[in-house]
Amino acid sequence: MMVPRVCVAPPSPPIEEAVVGAGGILVEPTAADAIVWTDPRDPGGLKDLLAASRARWVQLPFAGIESFFEAGAIDPARTWTCAKGVYGHATAEHALALILMTSRKLHRHARDRGWTRHPGTRRLAGSTVLIVGTGGVGRALAEMLEPLRARILAVSRTGAKVSGAERTKPVAGLGELVGEADFVVVAAALTPATRGLLGRDVLARMKPDAWVINVARGGLVDTDALVDALRAGRIGGAALDVTDPEPLPDDHPLWSFDDVIVTPHVANTVGMAIPELQGMVGRNVAAFARGEPLEGLVDPALGY
Repeated sequence: MMVPRVCVAPPSPPIEEAVVGAGGILVEPTAADAIVWTDPRDPGGLKDLLAASRARWVQLPFAGIESFFEAGAIDPARTWTCAKGVYGHATAEHALALILMTSRKLHRHARDRGWTRHPGTRRLAGSTVLIVGTGGVGRALAEMLEPLRARILAVSRTGAKVSGAERTKPVAGLGELVGEADFVVVAAALTPATRGLLGRDVLARMKPDAWVINVARGGLVDTDALVDALRAGRIGGAALDVTDPEPLPDDHPLWSFDDVIVTPHVANTVGMAIPELQGMVGRNVAAFARGEPLEGLVDPALGY
């Protein structure tokens, strides 16, 4: 069994602790077998660092890694892993909170100072939730919805059956399912193939009281088309933890709708993420030392 030589950059004591605890040693990038990159906002910095490194494996800190592809940092000659899967439950909890808030009109009741009872509240039991993207977030959300007796539909890249879902379709079948949903939860990876996935055609097929819930990436939803659908009353509302653009400008029209909820990309905060990333890095360093498969493998051809 080899002793992995690992560079953690930029330095992060919790991640360095995970590397050492798993049997690795900390080294400079020029001597590293592996790089654990800890700054999701600086793909260019990683690209520059890798120019001087022969590291065979690179670990990225988040599941959403489209910016690393856009910066040209992903070298398919190396093995790449990201944090897909480990943040699933935290993000799914946020999605569930948004579904519950909108189903009970809590966003309206909480703003009122009187005793107004807003119509249109509903239970999740018997409601239909369409989960678009069945990775860690989508699977975790399906598990959380089952005891609440919601009807679950799903869309995945391949259309493979998802546990808990009544039906699963490939992405091409999204238009066939969206008209049945009371809540359309966006939980997919953002790639060139999925950008604008919820566009005008899909939004036009939604029920007039259905909600879009986005906890994945803002670019998965066509923002202009969403604003137009909201203005025309063609959908019930939108609950967005991510937006395009992000942050959402103060004068953006999405702020003007009563039935739009925007949270500032907090479905998985740094405080929630670090313990999960620590665990994943430790497991991957140990697996790398033994020559075993790594968690969260990235497919450069697919973009995630």
